[in-house]
Amino acid sequence: MYGNTGIANGYQSVGFGNSADGVFLPGAGGTGGIILTSAWGIRGAFNHNWDPYWSTSLWGSYASVRYDGGTNDNINGLGTTTAKGAYCAMFAATHGGQAAVGNNAGNYTCNPDFNIAQVGVVTRWTPVKNLTFSAEVGAFFLDQKMTGSSTFTATAPKPTALYEFKDQSTVFLNVRAQRNF
Repeated sequence: MYGNTGIANGYQSVGFGNSADGVFLPGAGGTGGIILTSAWGIRGAFNHNWDPYWSTSLWGSYASVRYDGGTNDNINGLGTTTAKGAYCAMFAATHGGQAAVGNNAGNYTCNPDFNIAQVGVVTRWTPVKNLTFSAEVGAFFLDQKMTGSSTFTATAPKPTALYEFKDQSTVFLNVRAQRNF
């Protein structure tokens, strides 16, 4: 997710929430196996039927993803041995300019761990059987653990520029008409 930034010469801020079941550590420098990540989440909702035609639901969720180990875990400097170490080594190899001189974003720290939360409310109107109109308002929050900044190469539609690592959030509105047959 992208947002505004407060760092000098920064183009935008970016937040990462990469979800993977595991990280593969191939070849000479790795273990040759897959190191699993850890994740947990909780979700819930409450629905109230106002009458046979109208209902409202309040819903929310929270989840957390963790990569094991430390960002600099390695075997005598030859390779990574943990999920976090492998992720951060690959990120450093493919994204130059971390914590570029002259910005005020602080020191770069690689940490792919993140939390996400969502909350919302939806109201539905069913004027006749199998036809429902609904409107939903919600918010999404990404609590990512990367810090500092990095220069990212161009990917459509974003330019090559300095991006600050920062938590992101958004609000949304969904309007829907559903006909069941």
